[in-house]
Amino acid sequence: MQIEEILENYYPEKFEPGLVQEIADVAQLKHFRAQDILIDMGQTVTVMPILLEGAIKIMRDDYDEGELLLYFLERGDTCAMTMACCLGDKRSNIRAIGETDGMVLMIPVQKMEDWLAKYPSWRKYVFDSYNNRMDEMLEAIDNLAFKDMSGRLKSYLLNVATINKGKVVNKTHLEIANELNTSRVVISRLLKSLEKDGFLVLNRNVITIQ
Repeated sequence: MQIEEILENYYPEKFEPGLVQEIADVAQLKHFRAQDILIDMGQTVTVMPILLEGAIKIMRDDYDEGELLLYFLERGDTCAMTMACCLGDKRSNIRAIGETDGMVLMIPVQKMEDWLAKYPSWRKYVFDSYNNRMDEMLEAIDNLAFKDMSGRLKSYLLNVATINKGKVVNKTHLEIANELNTSRVVISRLLKSLEKDGFLVLNRNVITIQ
């Protein structure tokens, strides 16, 4: 399938025909697998992603050499942190990792500013995406500041289950602990407590939300 067809199928009436053609001329279509690193910390950002299929998690290193989940990208999303790096000509301060298998369009960064001035649909897409990601980052900050770890864990599990379009989370206790920047022992204890409360059912590397 050509990029023009992909954009028309995924984004009917979102972009002007001229923009669709320009995207098709310069974009690269990239398939990725779960756990693939698409953008790494310190990397020079040369492309802006538009997610077509699957999900990507955006992580940030903390000061204790751990990682913290900022937000997930889903179909139609782009990354606010990547856009900020593109516009500011800076290196990446996040890590983008495939949460599931998927497909993404990579747009050369030099086109971003040209299209912001040239196409209203692109300007709206970029600003809407930026606002959405900022809302999600504020939610992540609220979780850190105002929720205990049990509340953060419940929010995390619900988000991951939603991304997987069901009620199942296929992650180990260690993977969850790493993404919430805590210990496996704490997560295991909280999961057992949530199971006792009837919120979820635990099986080996599979968590089912009730």
